[in-house]
Amino acid sequence: MDARSGSAPSKIPEAGLNSGGRKMPLLGLGTAASPPVPPEATKLAVLEAIELGYRHFDTAALYGTEEPLGDAVSEALSRGLIKSREELFITSKLWCSDAHSGLVLPALQKSLKNLKLDYIDLYLIHWPVSSKPGTYEFPIKKEEFLPMDFKAVWAEMEECQTKGLTKSIGVSNFSCKKISEILATAQVPPAVNQVEFNPLWQQKKLKEFCRDHKILLTAYAALGAKGTIWGSNRVLECEQLKEIAEARGKTVAQICLRWAFEQGVSALAKSFNKERMKENLKIFEWELTEEENKKISEIPQSRGCLGEDYISVYGPFKTIEELWDGEM
Repeated sequence: MDARSGSAPSKIPEAGLNSGGRKMPLLGLGTAASPPVPPEATKLAVLEAIELGYRHFDTAALYGTEEPLGDAVSEALSRGLIKSREELFITSKLWCSDAHSGLVLPALQKSLKNLKLDYIDLYLIHWPVSSKPGTYEFPIKKEEFLPMDFKAVWAEMEECQTKGLTKSIGVSNFSCKKISEILATAQVPPAVNQVEFNPLWQQKKLKEFCRDHKILLTAYAALGAKGTIWGSNRVLECEQLKEIAEARGKTVAQICLRWAFEQGVSALAKSFNKERMKENLKIFEWELTEEENKKISEIPQSRGCLGEDYISVYGPFKTIEELWDGEM
């Protein structure tokens, strides 16, 4: 029971993954903040989210939020908010400078140390590009980009899973073509591809490809990532979505998250505001109508997160088209 509200936290529907035996809650809390917030703010937000019923938390080596997330998990256990660590689903990501043969396992071990955990539930390759080892900075210097050895890096991701340091492995920001390159040599296929996904960028081709290969699509920027350097308010300000929300007495965020859920996608919402976190959970008791879905399907499509920071004349991707293999 949530002592303050007097009601049990909502149970979020889950989806099975193609390996690792874990189920992923289909709504999670993102912890990437740009500009970064103090660690204490992240920790408090995660604790509030756990009290509200969130069980899926997304972090990355780059975000600087692994430690406060780990602190929140420790406190949630000691306060009895959760009975065991197994109740949570925790994702972290391999940064570009660690995406090299011999560096993947140590990178995950470092993340586990930050999180104060023995294992995570999902480990993702953050971007399909490597950079000069030993540097952790964003944006990456243009001359420090390197092509990723997909075969070697993925083999080490598989080793992380075999050793039990992560239950499942996957990718992020990968096109159909780049996933195919991983699949060509993989013993274990990616369980997840985490990408930008929202009503203004519906990723129809990628969604179908991932479904055909039993790869779960996870949405970042599900609400447009307003307030981050890579996001904007274009999703929350979209007229078609505002009309649907107004007619239904819902928030635009609820419409976006419900839509993603109905698409069979797991979504991450980044809000450290308790009321919005609570609102974002209220998407499982109602459905969008056929007409509303049609209206959403007709929204003009364009990528919001272009990935310009990963384009370099010195690196493997010299244009945005090359980064996304023309999936524009």
